[in-house]
Amino acid sequence: MEQREVTDQNNTTWTCVQAYAGVSGQAAEKATDLAETSEGTVTVVCTPSGGEQTVRLELQSDWQQNLSDEALLKQLEEGKKNR
Repeated sequence: MEQREVTDQNNTTWTCVQAYAGVSGQAAEKATDLAETSEGTVTVVCTPSGGEQTVRLELQSDWQQNLSDEALLKQLEEGKKNR
């Protein structure tokens, strides 16, 4: 399971992981296919280190490689507003 950590301006560290990323074996490929939308997005769950609530985001499937930390933090801020 590949995860990514970013820290916001309030010193909250967010651990983000793609939904179903922990699935392994034969179910992994099917779960990955089911998790990606026709628009090429996946659900990413970000869990905070502090008093914030978990945030679910819809990001492009290449978010791990091509989304900067700053852009991920901006998505988190938007996600917190839309809860």
